[in-house]
Amino acid sequence: MTGDTLAARQGASAAAFLWKIRLSGHRVRVGAIALVAAVAYAMLGLVKLATFRATSFDLVIVDQAVRNYAALRPPHIPVLGMFHGRGMDYVQLADHFSPVYAMLAPFYWIHDGPETLIVAQALLFAAAIPFIWLFTRRVLGVAPAYLVSVAYALSWPVAQAVAFDAHEVMFVPVLTAIMIERYHAGHRLPALIAMLDLLLVKEDMGLMVIGAGLCLIVLGDRLRGLLCMALGTGAVLLVRGLAITAFGGDSKDFWAYNHLGPDVPSAILALLRDPIAAVLLPFSEEAKVDTLFLLVWPTLLLCLLSPLSLVALPHVLERMLSDRSQWWQADFQYSAFTVVILFCAGVDGLARLLRWMKRSDDTSLKLAWATAACVVAITLVPRFALDQLYHPPFYQEPKAAAAAEAVSKVPSGVTVEAVNSVGPALTSRTTVLLWTAQSHGAPWVVADTSRWEFPFGSADEQRAAVDALQGQGYAKVFERDGYVVLRRG
Repeated sequence: MTGDTLAARQGASAAAFLWKIRLSGHRVRVGAIALVAAVAYAMLGLVKLATFRATSFDLVIVDQAVRNYAALRPPHIPVLGMFHGRGMDYVQLADHFSPVYAMLAPFYWIHDGPETLIVAQALLFAAAIPFIWLFTRRVLGVAPAYLVSVAYALSWPVAQAVAFDAHEVMFVPVLTAIMIERYHAGHRLPALIAMLDLLLVKEDMGLMVIGAGLCLIVLGDRLRGLLCMALGTGAVLLVRGLAITAFGGDSKDFWAYNHLGPDVPSAILALLRDPIAAVLLPFSEEAKVDTLFLLVWPTLLLCLLSPLSLVALPHVLERMLSDRSQWWQADFQYSAFTVVILFCAGVDGLARLLRWMKRSDDTSLKLAWATAACVVAITLVPRFALDQLYHPPFYQEPKAAAAAEAVSKVPSGVTVEAVNSVGPALTSRTTVLLWTAQSHGAPWVVADTSRWEFPFGSADEQRAAVDALQGQGYAKVFERDGYVVLRRG
């Protein structure tokens, strides 16, 4: 072996070693960002749970389903079944087709309670960060990758999702991040697996798969695109038309377009008859416009330049064409379904813009955009849920002691009708039903008469409901700061 050859090999080995060190350093830093984000998300949910600001709808719903999975039973959710008049054996799959919740069952073998859901949700949202970093590094470079990762970690859709109990959306950011990043890296099988897993998250995820197909067609991968569109369409029809009904649900529960017609064909005809109105419908309410702007603004609108936005389009239209005002709002978890897609689309949109400008190698513009995206995310923090973490009043709840004492009066193993904000504190040791004006005859009731709670219309209605229960033979065994515990005689 010549000296030059030996030197070359030693140089290559040294370069590889330095690259490994550099890569290891990135792993530590990206992992640290994800860990800090997960801790913040978990803190937000756990504090709300400890201070009785979590709710039975939806934390108890998910808790009951996962607990039953953990016990190798069907995922019964009596809290929702009794609320809808469908019985104690109503299964979660009849409400939303989310068999993915079974993946959380092993964690309930470690800790059986809603705290487990909150921590798992925090970890899942944070788990998208490494894939966002990988995608952005490949497209824009290392420094923009860190900035975009932080922008996602601070993003308002994630903040709103982790602040509102636990939902199936927790699985979507990491799955969409894997799907996009792995496909972009040329690893088709992991991308396909992530896409198929999306279909196990919720009954409308087939729409996202249809969007992925549209994106692939635009990108020139026509065969895979057509197959994805067929898969997504088939999944929507199969799940909504057959699976949910087979589990005891009603497909009419998912129809949110009565202003367009009683079913899909009539709604499509209504849109075709007046295409101008159809185009304007997603912008017909101020709340819709606000939410749509907030979805694209974190990327400085550049997500609109990328075909990746097509992945999110069907799901966004599902929301904005509906007659359910809560779907339009930025206050709930719905925007977290598409947040990763739009960030990745923003990254891709910038790269496309730079190519059009013939400035693909301009690192300063890439860094400027990523910095701006991070700044936008920071400026939106005070408007949304993460803002609570640095305000001391968030950690204090004047009525928490009274609520805890009321909960302690209820024995374990019983069925209890609990006011919406108290149910999560009871669900790990009792069968929780939602307290409503219509009594279900549970042996124990925990009520709140001092402030409005869902599903009542006012605190006056809640006080009237307590009086009605006493007239039916319930005895008051505890009362403090508006909390009332009643036992059936």
